Amino acid sequence: MKDLNDPLVPSHYKRLKRGPQVVLPKDIGITIAYSGVNKNSVCVDAGTGSGWLAVSLAKVAKKVTSYDTREDFIKIAERNREIEKLDNLVFKNGDVTKKIDEKEVDLVTLDMPNSDKALKNAYKALKEGGCVVGYLPHFEQVKKFVETLNKLEFKDILTLETIVRDILVREQGVRPSTKGVWHTTYLVFAQK
Repeated sequence: MKDLNDPLVPSHYKRLKRGPQVVLPKDIGITIAYSGVNKNSVCVDAGTGSGWLAVSLAKVAKKVTSYDTREDFIKIAERNREIEKLDNLVFKNGDVTKKIDEKEVDLVTLDMPNSDKALKNAYKALKEGGCVVGYLPHFEQVKKFVETLNKLEFKDILTLETIVRDILVREQGVRPSTKGVWHTTYLVFAQK
């Protein structure tokens, strides 16, 4: 895991509290860009963890509801919401594989084990043209996720990985650093 004092982690993330694994800025940026989230978007985030993704989405979107099955994780995320002074972010202790309360949402993000099991409820929650994004650390999870997307007739499925590598600029020469944020997750995007 990248050291949070590293210059590649923007300063506003350094103030946030951390418990469980977090979604890093490189993956948050791609999620916002590829999903089309904007100031009018309503989002559902599942697998709150430390809340970094939920907080980042709330800085851009109209409203974000973030689900987690663990109350201890929600407490960390609530602290991060307070640090960022966000009133458009709500946390729910719940299991999205069983139910998503929200309807007609623009985006559902799934960062949790067996997220393919939440896709049916994500489909029901999304409005037509809405986007689902899966955060999947292993190829085997990607395969199950995409197979389920296809069964549910999602369209425009895109799987990618974001790699960030810093460049050393020195008098003796410019070259890629041997440090960097390499694999964190595979991102799968799909539209209803």
